[in-house]
Amino acid sequence: MILLLNKNSLYSTFGVDSFDLLDQSINSMAPSMVEYYLSDLSSGNDDAYLNKRNIQNSISIGDYSIYLDYDDEIYLEIEDTQSDDIETASLW
Repeated sequence: MILLLNKNSLYSTFGVDSFDLLDQSINSMAPSMVEYYLSDLSSGNDDAYLNKRNIQNSISIGDYSIYLDYDDEIYLEIEDTQSDDIETASLW
């Protein structure tokens, strides 16, 4: 799932004013807190389209990836950790 984030909300949540400082702020925080903040920011957002060839910079944290594109839009990708393994019963 890929979501378009509000840049101002993201920056104010982590107390920074640029994408480069966001990386430094995230690296200095506990991973569980970063995931909590990103989960909170992602609630209520709809799926968005991201052309991965348009990515300028990215940050990866566990199941989350933050992308900055050349249009200065910020996207959050949440990796689906649920396994969709569907098993059928054996006929034998």
